[in-house]
Amino acid sequence: MKRLLRLIAAIGLLAVPCFAEQPGTKKSVGPDDRDAAVLKAPVVGLWLMGQSLCEGAEALPLVTPSDSGWGNFAFKRGVRTWIAGDLDAEPEKREEGQFEFVPLAAAVFGGLGETMANGLADHLKASLMMGDHARAKNAAPHFLVAYAGQGGRMIEELSIADESRDPRTPKYKFGKGGFYKTSLDDARRAKKQARALGKEFAIAATVWMQGEANGGLQGGIAPSRWQPELPYPVGQQWYRDRLIAYRKQWSDDLRAITGQSGEIPMFTYQTLAAAGEAQLMAADRDPQIYMVGPHYMVPSAVNSRRAGKHGAAIHLAADGERWYGEQVAKVVRRVLADGEDWQPLRPRRAWIDNARTSVLVEFAVPRPPLVIDERFFPREQSETEGGFGSLCGFQLRGAAGTRPTLKTVEVESPTRVRLQLASALPSGMQYTLSYGQSYAGKLGVIAGIRNGPESEGRPTTELVIDGDLPAWVKSLTAEGAFNAQTVSGNNYAQMVIRSVQRVHGSSVLRFENAERRGDLPLAVGQTLTALRMFAYGNLRDSDPEEAIYPFADKSYGTRAGQRYPLWNWCVLFSGFPIGEMEDPS
Repeated sequence: MKRLLRLIAAIGLLAVPCFAEQPGTKKSVGPDDRDAAVLKAPVVGLWLMGQSLCEGAEALPLVTPSDSGWGNFAFKRGVRTWIAGDLDAEPEKREEGQFEFVPLAAAVFGGLGETMANGLADHLKASLMMGDHARAKNAAPHFLVAYAGQGGRMIEELSIADESRDPRTPKYKFGKGGFYKTSLDDARRAKKQARALGKEFAIAATVWMQGEANGGLQGGIAPSRWQPELPYPVGQQWYRDRLIAYRKQWSDDLRAITGQSGEIPMFTYQTLAAAGEAQLMAADRDPQIYMVGPHYMVPSAVNSRRAGKHGAAIHLAADGERWYGEQVAKVVRRVLADGEDWQPLRPRRAWIDNARTSVLVEFAVPRPPLVIDERFFPREQSETEGGFGSLCGFQLRGAAGTRPTLKTVEVESPTRVRLQLASALPSGMQYTLSYGQSYAGKLGVIAGIRNGPESEGRPTTELVIDGDLPAWVKSLTAEGAFNAQTVSGNNYAQMVIRSVQRVHGSSVLRFENAERRGDLPLAVGQTLTALRMFAYGNLRDSDPEEAIYPFADKSYGTRAGQRYPLWNWCVLFSGFPIGEMEDPS
């Protein structure tokens, strides 16, 4: 069904919103014989490419520092096979001994830590082995994970074009390149090493985690570091086409090395930047690209620690890397082994009801029923007069710039949500729907400001709020640090809150002074609003698949020891058209 809908869209017979192709209906179609066969090879490659989230930037301390016992491999050189200054542009000259197969485990390399490798390979192996850990160590397939990218790189710098070598590249990003070339050489090394062991080698899947670097300053797409930004939607169409071309080129070049006959599918996350919707567009157009889903549910590297410093909010914590690896593995298995025509949780159509007092949204749901989850995350909300400007991640916009006020968001059926409005929508105006905000609601009013105790030698400040904080704050602190913000006109102050305590009838929020942003001076009487590190919403499905790993870092939050939940959260989207009709079903 998915492939048929894509074909219809390609020849222009299906009207689609510009932000994405029309989603197909998830349907089990049975595994392709070649897909199923590749998982039976003795050594199976999982080839990664991307930027900082793929390389494990600041994902420290490690949560898989030693052999997990699932029988998966890395090269002796490590999962990260491209190393700056180490034959980066001449990978064919790398020492042969660096490509022996060793047990897969995370390793620290400067500011790089845990990657998605163990979550990806170990979950995939465990699901194929029906959880039999003892048998898995010596049983095929043994998954080999290799990554040859670098943080902060654009798609054409990671491609065969190797644009980081172009003289027009700014000095701070100019380099010898060799990322794509390294990925291909890794495949040659893997095949050679496997044959030396008397085993066959094949690559089952490629995984793509790139897009942020192509995000433009004006909300469009920057095709290179010297070309002008392409505005929406032209920029997203450009990125869509480049990702499809990349997937095809990569598949062809890797198959020329391994000797495989079938195309190698690509599995991508959804980045938070402008390329995120373009990735979804690429998955709709190319039947060999699968969007796993967003990553906003995992913990940010703002919870990480290295050399007395915390990580950047845009990166992932070590648990976040391993958790998302399991999420990808779940989809890889369902596509390759089960033959599922995978679709992420996403909107299919939206319309205004007859009374014009609510909007109904029908979704493609991987594992119904839908859930508005206000326990795992706090309810996303930005309060406004008479209701909410955004609620549970949803926001409406009118063609004239209006933002209709929301009253409630409710699940109406296993695949449908009703957005109740504070007042009826005027007729004769076009409306669109977006999903994904960072606001978690108002914390309270600052009653006092004082110096806090030093944190590992770093000065801190405490904000005092009279009485208790809202109950939903517990879901914020459960995942670790969060942002608090106060705004006055065009000025703001934003702080990373790392401690919340109840002291003598008051609530005390502590932040490190170095993590304060904005020019607005803090003052008693200002209202504080809480924000998650990532834009998010509260809509998920009811996927029952269990993770094999639990949260392991006990230094932040309250989830240590709990297994990662493998629900599918709704993709981020904007500009989704809302029709003027009743339910057409």
